Amino acid sequence: MGELTVLGLGPGAPEKRTAEVQHALETADLIVGYTAYVDPLRAELPEKRFFTSGMMKEIDRCRLALEAASEGKNVVLVSSGDAGVYGMASPVLELAPQFPEVQIRILPGITAALSGAALLGAPLGHDFAVISLSDRLTPWEEITRRAELLAEAGMPIVIYNPGSHSRRGYLKEICGILLEKLPADTPCGMARNIGREGESAEILTLAELAQREPDMFTTVFIGDRTTRMLNGRMVTPRGYDV
Repeated sequence: MGELTVLGLGPGAPEKRTAEVQHALETADLIVGYTAYVDPLRAELPEKRFFTSGMMKEIDRCRLALEAASEGKNVVLVSSGDAGVYGMASPVLELAPQFPEVQIRILPGITAALSGAALLGAPLGHDFAVISLSDRLTPWEEITRRAELLAEAGMPIVIYNPGSHSRRGYLKEICGILLEKLPADTPCGMARNIGREGESAEILTLAELAQREPDMFTTVFIGDRTTRMLNGRMVTPRGYDV
């Protein structure tokens, strides 16, 4: 009986992976994933077999990984960050009933909300929410409705997929919704290429963020009414008396 391990590679750098994830990669018969995520592994693990494909082929990759595992292979399917956060864990488990003979493991990785927050300071010290601005799988009307509700809820927000060449102006619209409830000087942050070459982090106000056009390699952090700047760091207090 084969096994499929669905795992998150974390931010990108090998040292940011868990030991459990590293062991799964080193013992796999086949590593499957999106080309940009898998290619860096080839130099690390030159003896391994790989299967890669591009964007919009997610279900094909999941199915291929399950088919290979059903043939008795030890297969790893990789995601960036954490496989359960906008990753491959959910589609694999949706397909799994078609492959009852395959054992499935899910291994966590460090998602961008956490690795980006560490670069900026402590913007997620209390309750927070995560949304994606990609409307490939979620209608834009639903995304903006969620943003309106989060603005009303009053908690820090992490935004994945804030923009791309085909999705310009999306972040500006979301910032406009938030500016109806939050002050213009609300601390915000952007973390780009987290854990990879060209890593950067910037803290700015909500009004300034509304004028930016970040790309898909950027994660955006929007504070709440308690978030403040302390010694160049973005901090949302936990609530202790300090």
